[in-house]
Amino acid sequence: MGALTIKSDVLLLLTAVIWGFAFVAQRAGMDYIGPFAFNGIRFALGCLVLLPLVLQDLRQRKEINAAPDSANHNHFIWGSILSGLFLFGGASLQQVGLVYTTAGNAGFITGLYVVIVPIIGIFIGHKTNFGIWLGAGLAAIGLYFLSISGALTIAVGDLLVLIGAFVWAIHVLVIAWFSPRTSALRLAFAQFAICSLLSLSAALIWETMDAAAVWKAAIPLAYGGFLSVGVAYTLQVVAQKSAHPAHAAILLSLEAVFAAIGGRVLLNEAMTLRSLLGCTLMLTGMLASQLWGIWRWSARRLFESSV
Repeated sequence: MGALTIKSDVLLLLTAVIWGFAFVAQRAGMDYIGPFAFNGIRFALGCLVLLPLVLQDLRQRKEINAAPDSANHNHFIWGSILSGLFLFGGASLQQVGLVYTTAGNAGFITGLYVVIVPIIGIFIGHKTNFGIWLGAGLAAIGLYFLSISGALTIAVGDLLVLIGAFVWAIHVLVIAWFSPRTSALRLAFAQFAICSLLSLSAALIWETMDAAAVWKAAIPLAYGGFLSVGVAYTLQVVAQKSAHPAHAAILLSLEAVFAAIGGRVLLNEAMTLRSLLGCTLMLTGMLASQLWGIWRWSARRLFESSV
């Protein structure tokens, strides 16, 4: 394993740790302010982290006299609007859901987007494989053990986060389509800004907020904004340029595990054996859906080399 691969793996693991513990910060912050206000402020802070990088990117384009591209501009406008709207939807459902569920549950249920993305992709012409259906089945069984009671009802917080996972999946597909067609950095900044404006607008309509409450939530907001939105996104982009796909899938899936660890250590959230079984099945399903193709390719190469 080369030094570059090790560096990428370390950065991806750090990203998973930051994102996992962000669920704790998101839940803790709502002791003082509402979910829309929390999202509005944290995504505004994320914009501040990316702003110097965006300005540097614009300066570099100006220095090389990059000609304006109308198609690129249109992709940027529509990509920003659509990704901002879906980011607002997913983040809002997740944040409101965290009022009624644990950080650990939210981490694992949100992680289901890695299973949902390829399933939605089938309807827009993407290829499927056995691993996707195996992963979906395991994740569904895991969700049953984690969230569904004996009366076949799901807790309201878990349901909101689950709906949010579908919105996150659509967001991933939107980003996957637009990011190669425009500046990924500026697209990220624009979607954060749109999500922040929409969240703050919702907070003004439905929530009460004052400076004292915001100050009390300063530490969770700083973590959720500067680290989770700004720093972790940048780390992911840098790491995945040279990361092995299998390593990236495994390490980023650990976000859910770190959310559960953070909830237990910092918020004293307990997990039953039933919940642990559900989490294990869900994590296995996430990994199966992401890694099946890589496993098949590796096994075929191994077989061909031994013949």
